[in-house]
Amino acid sequence: MVESRFIDFFGGVRAVCGSAVRGFNHLLWPAVCDVCQLHIGQSDQRLCRGCWDELLGCVGGDYCKRCGRDASVYGLIGRGCGNCEHLDLHYDGIARGGVYDGVLRDMILAFKFHDRMEFDDRLAAMANSALQGSSFAGSIDYIVPVPLHWRRRIERGYNQSLLISRRLKAGQGPPSPPAASAPLNTDLVRIRHTDRQWNLSPSKRRTNVKNAFAVRKGHNYSGKRLCLVDDITTSGATLNECAKTLKAAGAKAVFAAVVAVAMQDLG
Repeated sequence: MVESRFIDFFGGVRAVCGSAVRGFNHLLWPAVCDVCQLHIGQSDQRLCRGCWDELLGCVGGDYCKRCGRDASVYGLIGRGCGNCEHLDLHYDGIARGGVYDGVLRDMILAFKFHDRMEFDDRLAAMANSALQGSSFAGSIDYIVPVPLHWRRRIERGYNQSLLISRRLKAGQGPPSPPAASAPLNTDLVRIRHTDRQWNLSPSKRRTNVKNAFAVRKGHNYSGKRLCLVDDITTSGATLNECAKTLKAAGAKAVFAAVVAVAMQDLG
C-alpha cells in the first residue's frame, strides 16, 4: 500500500513538473503556425485553426480519377470527365491529395523552393491517403518519383517528389493484412534540362517535356504496374511524358499519385 501511494505521488509530481517544463518552454518559444506564423497552442499540430480549415477545404470534393480535376460523379463521361475526354493520356489513373490553392499551395511552394522540410511529412501523408483510397494502390509493383534534371537537383538541393515517394505505401496484395509496400524505383531519369512549366501554355508544356525522360539500362519495368509520384500536376504534361516513356520500356500500366492538382479551369 505504501509503495502504491509512493508511485502515485511520484507520478503526480512528475506530471506536474512535466507540465511546468512544457509551459516554460512555451513561454520562451511560443508555438506558431507553420504557414501563417500566428501563435498557436501546443496541441494544434503546427497549424492554426484558420489554416486547418483552409487546408481541409482544399482536400475535399470529388474529382476525375483519370485526370485529377474537379468533377462530380454526374460529370463523368466514359473513363473520365469533360476536361479530359479529348486528351490522349498515357497514365491510367490518378490519385490526388487536394487542389493547389490556399494553404496547400503555400505549403507546397515553401517545401519546394524555400527548404521548408517540416512540410515533408504532412504533404506526403496527404498523397499517401489519396493513394490508399485509390483503386490501384493494391496492384503497384514499383513507386517511381518524377525525376529532376541533375542541374535542377543541384540548384534545389533535393527532389521533392523523391522525398514524398519515400513515405508512400502501396503494393501487391490484399489490404488486410497489409501487403508489403512496393519498392521505390529511380530508374526513370530526366535527360534534358527543361524550362519551368508554370508560365507556359498547355501546348508549350507538352513540347517542353517531350523526350525529356529515359530509363536506365538494366531497368525492370517489363510487365510491371507503376505509380508515378509528384508534388503537383497542372496540365498533366510531365506525368504523361513520364508514363509514355515507362510504357515504351515495357510497363503494363502506369498510375500517378500527386499532392495537388492545379489550374482547375485549364483548357
